[in-house]
Amino acid sequence: MDLVDKVRIDKWLWAARFFKTRSLATDAVEGGRVHLNGERVKPARSVKAGDLVRVQVEHGEFTLTVLALAERRGPAEFARTLYTESEDSRLRREQLAFERSLAPQLDHAQIRGRPTKKHRRQLDRFNSGS
Repeated sequence: MDLVDKVRIDKWLWAARFFKTRSLATDAVEGGRVHLNGERVKPARSVKAGDLVRVQVEHGEFTLTVLALAERRGPAEFARTLYTESEDSRLRREQLAFERSLAPQLDHAQIRGRPTKKHRRQLDRFNSGS
């Protein structure tokens, strides 16, 4: 893959596969969910090897050290070589995932959107107490 000297942070996040598209990465940086070396940055800010990046995505918060730079998105195996996650960050994410797995699930796995006629009747029966 192409390794370079400096890369925009939104491009690097996309190449490291934290976001599916560059526009999602740009929105995250603009929204303040990405910090570089402890400070909030703009999408055009350059990243270099050794920088500390904190990324907050829907499946957790990552604290990373940049190992290599890439402008193009490649296979997942290559993307994992671009950074290393701190041990503290990994343990915190695993703990939160475990806590989420213990929380009660309030939505029904088969119901998406509006309830069907059958489910609506079941809800009516449940709510009426009979």
